[in-house]
Amino acid sequence: MTTLSEGKYGEDLACVYLKKAGYKILERNFRIRGGEIDIIAVDKQTLVYVEVKTRSSHRFGLPEEAVTYRKMNFLKRAAKFYRNNRLNLRLPQLERIDVLAIDLIDPKNPHYNLIQNAQS
Repeated sequence: MTTLSEGKYGEDLACVYLKKAGYKILERNFRIRGGEIDIIAVDKQTLVYVEVKTRSSHRFGLPEEAVTYRKMNFLKRAAKFYRNNRLNLRLPQLERIDVLAIDLIDPKNPHYNLIQNAQS
């Protein structure tokens, strides 16, 4: 599996997992210059920007360890851009950034680690 296909598969798994957890998916792969927000969803009364990290090996560390300080700063900027460009939508006022790490060491039994409010 290529890195790109692994990432897409991970995002598909993430959407299923988040829906089961009660999140309502609004958008996927919101792109701006410099990158993208993988998933934008609503959890109860909170707008959530979700970064999905998928790994099929621990050779380069755990999936959640791949979310760097630089990536978090980008997500914060992208979240502001998203909100400012979706003024016509009724979005919740509360917002947060979550990280969903998906470990595919055993592809038939993925392991999920949802880190809510990861920017703190």
